[in-house]
Formats: sequence, structure tokens, C-alpha cells
Amino acid sequence: MNIFWILISCQEEEKTSEVVLEPVCEEAMEVTCLDELILDLSLQDDKVSEGEVETIQDGSDFVTYVDGSAGGYMDAVNNPWVYIRFTPTGAEKIEIDDETALESMDWDLSLKRFILRLNGGDSGPSCVGSVTLLETSYEDLEQVPEGTVFFEDDFYTSDCTFINDSSGLPNSPQVSLGSWWTYPGCVATSMYPHIIQLADGTTIKLVVEAYYASGQDTCNTTGSMGTDSAQFTLRWSYL
Repeated sequence: MNIFWILISCQEEEKTSEVVLEPVCEEAMEVTCLDELILDLSLQDDKVSEGEVETIQDGSDFVTYVDGSAGGYMDAVNNPWVYIRFTPTGAEKIEIDDETALESMDWDLSLKRFILRLNGGDSGPSCVGSVTLLETSYEDLEQVPEGTVFFEDDFYTSDCTFINDSSGLPNSPQVSLGSWWTYPGCVATSMYPHIIQLADGTTIKLVVEAYYASGQDTCNTTGSMGTDSAQFTLRWSYL
């Protein structure tokens, strides 16, 4: 065989050897404990969050700032969640109300106060899941470990009884990303990295760097509250 055709053949083989990811799901599924979810998480049907979402590039990472304050602690029960989608050009806000979001696969992550919900399981109709890595850092995480299993939000029993997380706070669901924070007297960031698998099969790594607009390091080291709560700083990148 002519060496020219051998080279062309090899080049074509290289081009077609890229990994093609299989979607985890392609159609929205019914959220089982729908009525309970609306009541327990104070979901709104006539409001879209005014919280701003901004993403910047920082080297190979994206840094996304999300206002998840929902009008402040006292008014949060009457205000909607913020919805975002991860894209190759950064995270973007999805302008959608809470109840419409229960039928939409357009969003990946929702935030309100200290709760981060993924669009899957008991939280939404998609299949977004995550896993938390307790023994590695965000910087050292370069690929999805072999055998990784992703978990969707799971905070209802089979009879739709609400499962609180270990914080002891009311209406604080046991979500897959719940280990992003601890409470030593303030909302401290654990700095645990999370791997999130999106509906199309792609994966990102994410760490919550800050909950407060200022004073996060002081909170993490001394337990003293920062200022301007629920002003999230999320660092993330594709794996």
C-alpha cells in the first residue's frame, strides 16, 4: 500500500477515535413528590429570581458568582430560587420560575440561601448527579476516578416523607452537594471538590469557595460570620 494512503488512513482513524459521551437521559422525568417539594422548599410559581449570575475566566477555570440571597433570610420563604446551566463558555442564568423548573431540563444547579440543588432525583426532572471527594483537593482533581458513582438529590422517602440533612435546620434537604458547608457558628466552606455529571454525560469539577461576599476566610478559621450572605463564589471546570 502506498505510504501516502497509510498516513491518510492513520489520520482519519485519529480523528474518529475521540470519546463520544452517552447522554445519561434525554427526556424530562416526573418528579415524584411534587406537591411536597413545592411546600417544603417554598417553590414559587409566579416569580423569577432577581439574583444575578456572573462568570469570569480564571486560567483553566471558570469562576461564577451567584446571588442566592433570595431577599435575605427573613424574606427567602417568599422568593424564588436561582437557576443556572453549565456551558463550555461559562455558567449562565436560566430565567425560569420554580414550578416551571420542575418540568425543565434546561437548568443544572439551583441555589437559595445555603441550599444547592441539582436537577435530578427529588429536586428536578433531569438526571444531574454528583459525588464529593473528601480526600483530594480541587487543584489535584484532574479526571473522574475509575468506578465513580454519581448520586442525585434524595431527600424523600417512598411515601414522600421529607429527609432533613444533618444541620438540624428546618426544611434543609439532604441534597447531593450538601457537604459543601459546615456550621461552626457561620456558614463555612468545606472546600471539598465535587464532580457533577450533567445530563449529556459531561462532567465538571466544582468547589464552593465562598458563601459570604467578604469575611469567608475569617468564618472558616474562627467561626465568626462574614457579611452579605448567600453571595456564592463557585470555581469549576470541565473534566
